[in-house]
Amino acid sequence: MARRTFSIGGVHPADSKISRDCRIEALPLPPTVYISVAQHIGAPAVPVVTPGDKVKVGQVIAEPGGFMSAYIHSSVSGTVKSIGPRKDLAGNLQTYVEIAVEGDEWLETIDRTETVVTTIPEDPKAIIEKIKLGGVVGLGGATFPTHVKLSPPPGKKCEMLIINGCECEPYLTSDFRTLLEKGEQVIIGTAIIKRSLGVGKATIAIEDNKPEAIAHIESLLEKFKAESDSYSGIEVMSLMKKYPEGGEKQLIDAVMRRQVKSGGLPIDVGAVVQNVATALAVYDAVQKNKPLIDNSVTVTGECFPRQANLLVRVGTPLNFIIDHLGGMPADTAKVISGGPMMGKAIANLEASTLKGTGALLFLTGEQTRRKPESNCIRCGKCADACPMGLEPYLLNRLYKAGDTDALEENAVQDCIQCGCCLYSCPAYIPLLDNISLARGQVMGIMKARAAAARAAAEAQKSNK
Repeated sequence: MARRTFSIGGVHPADSKISRDCRIEALPLPPTVYISVAQHIGAPAVPVVTPGDKVKVGQVIAEPGGFMSAYIHSSVSGTVKSIGPRKDLAGNLQTYVEIAVEGDEWLETIDRTETVVTTIPEDPKAIIEKIKLGGVVGLGGATFPTHVKLSPPPGKKCEMLIINGCECEPYLTSDFRTLLEKGEQVIIGTAIIKRSLGVGKATIAIEDNKPEAIAHIESLLEKFKAESDSYSGIEVMSLMKKYPEGGEKQLIDAVMRRQVKSGGLPIDVGAVVQNVATALAVYDAVQKNKPLIDNSVTVTGECFPRQANLLVRVGTPLNFIIDHLGGMPADTAKVISGGPMMGKAIANLEASTLKGTGALLFLTGEQTRRKPESNCIRCGKCADACPMGLEPYLLNRLYKAGDTDALEENAVQDCIQCGCCLYSCPAYIPLLDNISLARGQVMGIMKARAAAARAAAEAQKSNK
């Protein structure tokens, strides 16, 4: 029987999971944290503290700035020193709350015991409200506010919840360690999300290069199902190791054999996808009253002195993490937030971690050196590799011609920026760079057009 995977494109980069045997360890507290109010998709949160205020771990320091926004909580106890602009990972200015750390005093409402709470709340609305109050966002990379994702629009119904445990990017191992070390909590979090959606089926999808995690979760599930009906309908699915198996649309294709159309959303085909780290955060928020104030971060790279998976408080400066693990290697040429395929180069190591920071990858000059670009030989390898069924060589040509209409017609907006085209190109053409720029241009045009249409509709309505 063929192993399950997505049906279009994909590549097979080396795993390089050199930190897979490193247990998650808690990073000591830094002297100061800098917590961004813009660390989720949507409107930035609005600060509700002022300089001089004393705060505890888990205390709300910023409230949602709109429907698509999320609560921000203090990850430490101490004194608010300032609220203002500070450079983020990319070197752009964002609003941060600076807190000087004093002790480690948590809100009394947070359950810090090791007791695993298995009883699932009955009321779906109460579950979603707790998730909202906990500031939980998607931890698979997109940081979409979870309470919004768990509230499908009228006329849309979830048929299956998919928990993404693929971790298909090379080097990354924090999700793998979470499955092994917090498997019970991930399963309970899955059951909680399943109940909030009112859906009967959930699949925890794990790539088959993680057999220990597959066996461990299957064993735990057997025990949970024997003890409570709340866990019925949850299954583990082993998927072929292929990148980008963990992409939302690719995962739905692999698990449900359904494809999300251009411009569509997973809920359009009856799916909701959440990451294993998000399931753990949901467990913490609902069962332990613990907001999202820390997350697991893989720190890795062949040149780095010590591989690690760290539990890091949100707002921890990157240079504090680096110093804790032995300092910056002399031969480091680039530090990436995330993996080598979809991660972003870090321009500012004085920046601090966000809720969605999942990895710090250190690369040498040799690893980052690009080979000289040559002419396209029309081999079609980029098109074969594209998991969205696009034609990267064509999009690259249209970008160079400045033809935004043709770029939109050829669905450049559907690019998920996975890098499969760049990885597979024998001519070393910077396809990903050019197509990402083209995508940004077209998305800007589409948003402006949609805004103009809304304004025209509002004007027409007001004239009636």
